Amino acid sequence: MLLLVLGLLLAVLAFFPQMWVKYVMKKHHRDDPAMSGTGGELAEHLISRFRLEGVIVESTEEGRDHFDPAARAVRLSPSNYKGRSVTAVAVAAHEVGHAIQFHRNEAIFELRQKYMPTAARFSKIGVALMVSVPVAAMMLRSPIAIGIVIGLSVLFQLLGALAYLIVLPEEWDASFNKALPILVDGEYISSDQHRGARQVLKAAALTYFAGALANILNIGRWLMILRR
Repeated sequence: MLLLVLGLLLAVLAFFPQMWVKYVMKKHHRDDPAMSGTGGELAEHLISRFRLEGVIVESTEEGRDHFDPAARAVRLSPSNYKGRSVTAVAVAAHEVGHAIQFHRNEAIFELRQKYMPTAARFSKIGVALMVSVPVAAMMLRSPIAIGIVIGLSVLFQLLGALAYLIVLPEEWDASFNKALPILVDGEYISSDQHRGARQVLKAAALTYFAGALANILNIGRWLMILRR
């Protein structure tokens, strides 16, 4: 019973941030005819305004908004690229914020480049170890050895989750030190839209945090499976 309660609590803690991020993005995604341009147009304008030479704007898969430093591309979901909503312009400004970090060679931008590949690598190793537990159990036939494999799996997945949290300052900077001042000071949004833009930018900044919690939930899910 205790494990069930703990499992449900873990699931709530892991899924709530993701649900909140999706809710906020959807809440402010209604097009506003008064908006002076689309998210894609704003991104193009800001790239020109801040003289981010070589940076381009592209449409990508829905929900895959990001800045790709290798391609020097701000990539926006079709709904944000073509949309005239608070979500569209706030997400566009957030991703351009990353482009500004990159263009200025700001040390904070190195967080994502340095730790995101490591986070993905650790998570994959952890999952691979967890998947191998049944095979290891048949081959090793040692509770201690199996416990070590499970322990290493949990450790690698926790390290992966921690690496996601390390990039949070970079995301926060892109939202609140770059995007929000640009939107407010440049009067790209009305005063009535400030609160909504703040919520969207907070959701954009916490996307990786939500991913980290999802990784932790994945650990609990694997342990429950192995316990059967």
